[in-house]
Amino acid sequence: MKSQELFKRLEQSITENDEKAAMDSILDILNEGVEPAEILSKIVSISTAMGDKFENGEIFLPELMMMADTLKAASDTLMAEMSKRNKTIEGKMGKVVIATVTGDIHDIGKNITAFLLSASGFEVYDMGRDVPTLDIIKKANEVKADIIALSALMTTSMPYQKDVLDDLKELSEREKFKVMVGGAPTSQEWADEIGADGWAETAPKGVKVAMMLMKRRVD
Repeated sequence: MKSQELFKRLEQSITENDEKAAMDSILDILNEGVEPAEILSKIVSISTAMGDKFENGEIFLPELMMMADTLKAASDTLMAEMSKRNKTIEGKMGKVVIATVTGDIHDIGKNITAFLLSASGFEVYDMGRDVPTLDIIKKANEVKADIIALSALMTTSMPYQKDVLDDLKELSEREKFKVMVGGAPTSQEWADEIGADGWAETAPKGVKVAMMLMKRRVD
C-alpha cells in the first residue's frame, strides 16, 4: 500500500476516533520507509485542522477531546517505535511543563492543551491542577523545559501566574524559559502586564503560540 493511501487512512482513523487503527497506520507507514519527521508533520497538520474546526464550531468539546486522545495515542506509538529502533525524531518541537496554578482546580482547558501539544510533537509534562509556584519552576529545571505553560480559570488564581514569572526573576532563571499563559479570565493585556512571552485564549491557539515561541527560541 502506498504511503499516500496510508496517510489518508491515518487521518480517517483519527477523525473516527479509532485509536487502534491510528496506531496500526503509524506502524504501516514506518514500514513503508517513510521518515519519522514526515509522519510527525502529518500528525501536526491533523492536529491544527482539528483545532481550526473546533474554533469554527464544526466540532464540539467532546469530539475534540476524543480526537485529541487518538492523536496522542498515534504520537506515542511513533515515539515508542522510534525509541525501539534507536532513532530520534527530527523536528521534535521541544519540552513543555504545563500546570493549572495554585488555588485553581479547573483543568479541562489545560488538559486539552496538553493533549494537542503532545499530538503536535511536544514533549509534555502535565503537572495537573492547583500546583505550587516553586514546584512548577523545579519541574521545568528538572526536565530542562523550553516552555512553561500556565493555566488559570479564575480571577482569584490569575495572580499566581504572575508569581511564577516573579519567582523566576528572583531566582535569576527568567531567561531559561519561555512562559505562556492562558485561561478564561486572562488576556493579551494581562500577559503583557506580567511579562509573559505568549498568551492564548483557546487550546488550539495555545499550540500555535508554543510553536511560535520555539521558533523564537531557536532563532
